[in-house]
Amino acid sequence: MSSAPLTLLFAVALVASLLVKLWLATRQMRHVAAHRQTVPEAFAGSVSLQAHQKAADYTLAKGRFSLLSMAFGTVVLLGWTLLGGLDALNAAVRDAVMPRWGGMAYQLALLAAFTLISGLLDLPFELYSTFRIEQRFGFNRMTWRLYLADMAKGLVLGAVIGLPLAALILWIMGATGGLWWLWAWVAWTGFQLLMLLIYPTVIAPMFNKFQPLPDEPLRERVQSLMQRCGFAAKGLFVMDGSRRSAHANAYFTGLGRSKRVVFFDTLLKQLTPGEVEAVLAHELGHFKHRHVLKRMLGMFAFSLLALGVLGWLANQAWFYTSLGVQPNVNAPNDALALLLFMLAVPVFAFFVSPLLARLSRKHEFEADAFACAQASGKDLASALLKLHEDNAGTLTPDPLYVRFYYSHPPASERLSALKGA
Repeated sequence: MSSAPLTLLFAVALVASLLVKLWLATRQMRHVAAHRQTVPEAFAGSVSLQAHQKAADYTLAKGRFSLLSMAFGTVVLLGWTLLGGLDALNAAVRDAVMPRWGGMAYQLALLAAFTLISGLLDLPFELYSTFRIEQRFGFNRMTWRLYLADMAKGLVLGAVIGLPLAALILWIMGATGGLWWLWAWVAWTGFQLLMLLIYPTVIAPMFNKFQPLPDEPLRERVQSLMQRCGFAAKGLFVMDGSRRSAHANAYFTGLGRSKRVVFFDTLLKQLTPGEVEAVLAHELGHFKHRHVLKRMLGMFAFSLLALGVLGWLANQAWFYTSLGVQPNVNAPNDALALLLFMLAVPVFAFFVSPLLARLSRKHEFEADAFACAQASGKDLASALLKLHEDNAGTLTPDPLYVRFYYSHPPASERLSALKGA
């Protein structure tokens, strides 16, 4: 097979995805701006005009920023692939490392160099988002000292965890023959399960402080709810999310006996005990309906399919040349194939994202219905409205934008369903 068909397909998909993203983003911005001056009738008695306009302005600011970041990301992707950026990086790293340190060191150096350069290219956008947009709307509480500390910890964790994992995958690719992708999938799945086990107690405490829930009446209320739902957790914890952001959240983390319930301190400050119970009941609904298990199995299935496809593509010279890279002749191509695949897959996966978003919204409705059966639907509705307002979520999103991107139903649809329940 020649490289021309895939080159053309990749270029068309890249341009088409960018145009669709830009079109959807501008639709969203126009729709939000057009409804900025009036609170929707369904929320007229519960949301002030000032809060509604803040949410609109926040959405518009993020939308304008997204236009720039999407265009820049597309240029960077084009530069890495068809314009020869990855090819040049590969040649430089290979010639500098391979003769002295060997094939494995060269491949790990290539992955590390690519990751470092990509991170540096993304850094200005991350900084602007955190210290300008989030700061402007009162959400950012991150100091420069904390930001740099988080970055340093992330780099150390990436080296301590990422490099050995990459070395294992690369070794499997080179040593286990034509079915390497199956063994790599086993290793990757095992790693994901291990992370679910150790993240709550080993990794998360490196970035945040977790304290047992101090509110005794609330703890008893939450434990009673979990008993009614048949859910066991190792503990109830409060996380100092306010150190970094004013946004509020609650989540479950861990696997098996390591599961724990985590509340952001910002959430507990904003909601009443009944509302906290209702939010937790919603999260329990995801477990009761096996949404978490289904998503995890779906992720494992997709990774198996992706590695199987990569197992075939990695042996095809046209796969490399069609994406702007000359495969190595006297050096292993495993790391190069991994990088090219990770660059190309999101371009094509973008077009199936609406299906995943639709499934996620369906799960949210099911979890809401479960919460109404186990707690107060009125409390859940008021909690959702408070969180929506405090997080400056727009009440007037573009319907098509919602269908394409939203993993959660918009507030109007969600509250309407709750009233029906």
